[in-house]
Amino acid sequence: MEKKGLSRGISAVLLAYGEEENLKILIPLIKNELDLTGEKYEVIVIDGMQSMDNSDAVCQEYGAKYYNQEKPGFAEAFKEGIRKAGYRAFLIMDADMSHDPKCIPWLYERFVSEKCDVVIGSRYTKGGVSNDSKSSKAMSHILNTVYGVVLGIKAKDMSTDYRVYRTVRLKAVVDKLKCKNYDVLQEVLMYLKLDKQREGKHFKVSEVPIVFEKRRYGESKRKLLKFIISYMKSVIYLTGVRLKG
Repeated sequence: MEKKGLSRGISAVLLAYGEEENLKILIPLIKNELDLTGEKYEVIVIDGMQSMDNSDAVCQEYGAKYYNQEKPGFAEAFKEGIRKAGYRAFLIMDADMSHDPKCIPWLYERFVSEKCDVVIGSRYTKGGVSNDSKSSKAMSHILNTVYGVVLGIKAKDMSTDYRVYRTVRLKAVVDKLKCKNYDVLQEVLMYLKLDKQREGKHFKVSEVPIVFEKRRYGESKRKLLKFIISYMKSVIYLTGVRLKG
């Protein structure tokens, strides 16, 4: 049974710090694809604590809801998006044009038809493609192999944030999330899985192939050393969470 206050529809969430130029292109494309689903929807943009550009004005122009995150870091922006979402399906994707909005109807159709807990837009499932650098792809494959073991989840791409979740489930675990950076993407899968197991139910994850492109405008916000250290810590932390769970 869905949480009171959540109606059928899609909350499309973009975590967009300094992505003004990309948002001008991306928001209309996302809305076009959401129209094809036949569902009600909202587009939510979560900017940094203090905006570094005119993303607010872009959102007003193109009919997206704009919010500033209350605390710093990628994970806090993700949690802010969860708290603001008002529809039953929670769609999240990169705001740098690396995720093609044309995949939205396929992701949502799989989410509904197979009654999934999470659908992942996957670079590494059959038919998926990554046009990222060789070094980034190598690191990504290592991360996915390690987290597949740590989480005990059979998915080939758990380091991407092109996903559809059940919003009610996210809202139930949002306050448990402790990771500060991109490792929150693996942490949230762990807590969603543990919640389903406590109910004696199977946690269903499905993957839909996508083509991953390099960002259109701007520079990546990821700092390599910080990124590596964060993931090393989270492997230890999530191993402990799984054992306790």
